[in-house]
Amino acid sequence: MHNLALALQKQGHVVTGSDDEVYNPARDRLAAAGLLPEHTGWFADKIHAGLDVVMLGMHARADNPELLQAQAMGLPVVSYPEFVYQQSMHKQRLVVVGSHGKTTTTAMVMHALRLQGIAFDYLVGAQLDGFDTMASLSDAPLLVVEGDEYLSSPIDPLPKMVHYRPHAAALTGIAWDHINVFPDMNTYFAAFGSLLPAMEPDAALYWPQGDPYFPEILSRYGSATLRTIPYEAYRATIENGVTHVLRPGTSALPLRIFGAHNLLNARAAALLCAEAGVSEEAFLQGLVTFTGAGKRLQCLGAADDRAVWLDFAHAPSKVRATTRAVREQHPERRLVAGVELHTYSSLNRVFLPEYKGALDAAHEAFVFYSPHTLSMKQMPPLDDNFIRQCFGHPELKVFTDADAMNAWLTTQDWADTNLLLMSSGTFGGWDAGQQAPVLLGLSGGTTLNDC
Repeated sequence: MHNLALALQKQGHVVTGSDDEVYNPARDRLAAAGLLPEHTGWFADKIHAGLDVVMLGMHARADNPELLQAQAMGLPVVSYPEFVYQQSMHKQRLVVVGSHGKTTTTAMVMHALRLQGIAFDYLVGAQLDGFDTMASLSDAPLLVVEGDEYLSSPIDPLPKMVHYRPHAAALTGIAWDHINVFPDMNTYFAAFGSLLPAMEPDAALYWPQGDPYFPEILSRYGSATLRTIPYEAYRATIENGVTHVLRPGTSALPLRIFGAHNLLNARAAALLCAEAGVSEEAFLQGLVTFTGAGKRLQCLGAADDRAVWLDFAHAPSKVRATTRAVREQHPERRLVAGVELHTYSSLNRVFLPEYKGALDAAHEAFVFYSPHTLSMKQMPPLDDNFIRQCFGHPELKVFTDADAMNAWLTTQDWADTNLLLMSSGTFGGWDAGQQAPVLLGLSGGTTLNDC
């Protein structure tokens, strides 16, 4: 939302906003642009007849006083995906959807398009090198979107991705998530099913061959005009801790990313780039310089025999893929992997068994969660043994205090060892970027190739 506000201001629009709490980096960026609200909270008198549109985010509730005032005055009220579509109806729209890998895949597409000098607008879920904001709206003829399956707003239950009406979409894979709004797998699958008839006539949908769920979704919700094309991951080799993507009939290319999931993401990105006129060879040449999105296998520090990684992984499929990727990239090293349970789904007793085996690729594994987070989400307490049972890892360490977690990490011998930290939160305020490299005796700030 704050990135879209910045993009609209850049276009010359007058933008105001409200929230009951504004966190960094949004707070500092809004303040620098003169867009930070003078007071936090919701104020009905902010809504007036001079507003062209009121954009509603998911954090507001249906009884929000500003929303009620806008409705009473008959002002246009839209979710941000609705607004983006309204501004982009004339554009070619390329959308990345799926339960995992959306941000990285979208970032790969954006990276390739920029290298080819192709003008485009975008919405992406992480800060990327070379882009000032995570959203852009202009007169460019192309829109690239990370399409979320989550609800659009408190008064619009449609998945966000449906509003974009893609001309082409790449599905990265499906694995149940967001139990707070999709209480079972069937309702989650229905969210993806709702996308298929909403795509433009003769649209292309690329999906990962072997996905266990998409064929059934396609049989239920597919349309006669939709073209569905399966794809497979790029083949690659690993040499001295560096992944090389294989190209038929020519030399392999060294990459600065790794992992089977990223090779699948790369293929999806290449197919979407082809829709915009980028050849596969040009895409792969550009992929050589792609360093990833923020907090997606981000290297915090490295030496000859050790490295520390930070990843946004929090859902079971993401934790499993990321842990395997680091283990396979450096099979000669011991792997210590930890995940923070931070989202509503990950802290839910019904959903927790989905993590079965997710940390099995690690030699040592730990889980962190904050009792305060449970309290804030009005969820019941968790039992450490139940968490161990759900992960299927009897020696799993469980921490509810950042100092205790740090103390345990301090006791580890980091020779020939990698540390992988996975979270959409902050490990209870523990500064991974500063403290983790110190634990491993690293200075931090190294390049991805060093990892």
